[in-house]
Amino acid sequence: MDRPIEGGCLCGAVRYRTSGAPLARTLCHCRSCRRASGAAAVAWVVFRTDDFAFVEGAPAEFSSSPGVVRGFCSQCGTPLTYRRATKGDTIDVTTATLDAANDFAPTKEIWVEHKLAWACLNDTLPHYAGSSTGASPLPSGDTP
Repeated sequence: MDRPIEGGCLCGAVRYRTSGAPLARTLCHCRSCRRASGAAAVAWVVFRTDDFAFVEGAPAEFSSSPGVVRGFCSQCGTPLTYRRATKGDTIDVTTATLDAANDFAPTKEIWVEHKLAWACLNDTLPHYAGSSTGASPLPSGDTP
């Protein structure tokens, strides 16, 4: 990376920075992400934890399911991070909280089997029924 990637919450109480390149960029349709965000889907950028740091404030955390911790601003409620105990070397950051969010468009859609019926998929991206880890994309035209 030639410049740090920065972002933060709505009120500015929590700010973060990473110097590493993204490992993945996804749009997640799972029920847990939808409920945690109040949105139809959540875009995530995954970074190495060694490259990531909070530089102002710190998020509050909530264990949303076994082995999963979500970080959010305790002042304004902005969802910020997702960490899975089995993947301690990575942290997922909500794409919309990046200062340059437009530079990090999703490259795949995951958990489309949980997609809301009225939500649209991006036909130019690969779609995965659940997680994309170790999975093959669904055949074109075979998405909900």
